[in-house]
Amino acid sequence: MNDLSGVPVAVAALAQARSDWRARHDAGRDPASFPTRGAMERVVELLAAALYPRRLGQFRGTPAEEDGFVAAKLLAAVTELERAIAAELGYWQAEASSGTFDRDQPATIVRLFVATLGEVRRLIDSDVEAAFLGDPAARSTDEILVCYPGAIASLHHRLAHPLYELGAPIVARLISELANERTGIDIHPGATIGPSFFIDHGTGVVIGETTIIGARVRLYQHVTLGARTPRGDDPDRPRTRYARHPIVEDDVVIYAGATILGRVTIGQGAMIGGNVWLLDGVAAGQVVVQPEARVLDDAVDWRSRDD
Repeated sequence: MNDLSGVPVAVAALAQARSDWRARHDAGRDPASFPTRGAMERVVELLAAALYPRRLGQFRGTPAEEDGFVAAKLLAAVTELERAIAAELGYWQAEASSGTFDRDQPATIVRLFVATLGEVRRLIDSDVEAAFLGDPAARSTDEILVCYPGAIASLHHRLAHPLYELGAPIVARLISELANERTGIDIHPGATIGPSFFIDHGTGVVIGETTIIGARVRLYQHVTLGARTPRGDDPDRPRTRYARHPIVEDDVVIYAGATILGRVTIGQGAMIGGNVWLLDGVAAGQVVVQPEARVLDDAVDWRSRDD
């Protein structure tokens, strides 16, 4: 038989912990209004099917029926999405500086978002084509769209970014985190990314909120485009909103493990080698690499060296 004598003590301790947290952080927000992960998973699945009905939507009808299939998927997606955005606006309502959100605001955001989907499809297509051109191991563009982590992360980001810009940052962040969990690629939905973007392999890539990336940029695994961490006494507190991530211009290649921090500019056509740590900008066309590894003398037992 279980000993439940400690449960009342735990309940009281948890009540105190909740009370302490709410005293520090409660801004009148309603956590019950927070959009759910499950809803956003369904929205992404439906939108992916609408964007790519045959490859991701498993549509097997005639060409004449395809538009009807897309319309049905979009209708289901926007219905779910509007509910999620309404929940998010309810969450922010207490601290909205302009008073009550317009009743039609969720529908307006969804309508403006749907108007971007043609361009979203073209951007994803450009990313898939960049991956196909850039990776000799790829056998087809379909393989890239369905299997490649970089393409999967790109699809999620291309959907999340317009929602972020239209005023649904939590919904957008949930979409980006679904990709992060699936691929290990963490792209903040606020990042601005140009066409023909290719992340090769991809695990461990981090792209911060105010990053700007130009056209035809290629990143490899474990690249970080991040911000410097403010000191504890810095007047720019960690939540201060300002441009704090890198600008990467067109045709830049950044190899595995490189870390670039702060609002620095990597000029057009530059190449950043593996494991490079950068806090300063790089001019167009420059190549930045670590010192080459040295080969030890065969006669030297490297395990005994201490220099």
